[in-house]
Amino acid sequence: MATPVAAKLKHINRQTRMTGPIVALSVGVIVPVFLSTSVGILLLVLGKSSISLLSGILVICFTSAAIGAAIVVVILLGRRARIARLQADLLANISHELRTPLAAVRMYAESLLSGLLRDDPARTEESLRSILQQTEWLDAMIDRVLTWRMAARDRDVIEMKTDSLRPAIEEAVLRFSRMTPPAEAGLTVEIETALPVRHDRRAIEAIVLNLLINAYKYTGEDKRIRLSVLDENGDVVIAVRDNGIGIPQSALKKIFDPYYRVDTGLRSKAPGAGLGLAIVRHLVKRHGGKIFVESEPGRGSVFTIRLPAAQEEGPPK
Repeated sequence: MATPVAAKLKHINRQTRMTGPIVALSVGVIVPVFLSTSVGILLLVLGKSSISLLSGILVICFTSAAIGAAIVVVILLGRRARIARLQADLLANISHELRTPLAAVRMYAESLLSGLLRDDPARTEESLRSILQQTEWLDAMIDRVLTWRMAARDRDVIEMKTDSLRPAIEEAVLRFSRMTPPAEAGLTVEIETALPVRHDRRAIEAIVLNLLINAYKYTGEDKRIRLSVLDENGDVVIAVRDNGIGIPQSALKKIFDPYYRVDTGLRSKAPGAGLGLAIVRHLVKRHGGKIFVESEPGRGSVFTIRLPAAQEEGPPK
């Protein structure tokens, strides 16, 4: 029996097979329209009576309307096919991304249940830590998908409060540390901010966590990530720097698009749905901030966010 995901993918694949209908529609419309237009032009040029001129004008108007309708239909079919392809890619990527931590959780849980580690406290603790790490990854993935679903429908709720960003930043760092083995990623954190910012704490946490996850995924074995939060010219500047593979110049403008993933050698080892940076950009805009990226292939990347500090309220009059 097919799984719900497999059935959904099969349905979407049927939707993506739009090339044939689009070509058939184009040929079926263009040829008659071309012939009708030719007849209309001949009537206008060669016709001497008012009836011939009127007929030529009507034929050309009809063919113009047919061309417009055909263009609209082709655009709609193409858009539907593109959306179906994106949905299929999203489902496939999410399924693949979820499978890895679920397999790890199952393996460690089976080892504990089998009793093989009963007399080995060190390995038991290691297995439990690994289970917690993988569940943190699962939690982050689910948060990412739900956040984008709400954002795409303009239903995300942002609760703004004026306060320091430090608590949200520290919570994001704590979550990231629970997701990764202690010795695997060299994370350096510098938080030197005193300016209050009007912000949603969960949104800021999501912004920083997604940037850290992105940096973690697209670095090699020697992972060095630096997070800094500083006050600069009335803004609070959040920067995440990594020593990863970098981003080609041709892709810099596309990386914030939903579902887009840079085609690199680490892509197969860094599964994802292509939503992390799209969520970051969306949440930064909701806070009235700006995001910048500097990157070169082989030299890592720097993502910088500038959030305006809250204006001090004057004394009551």
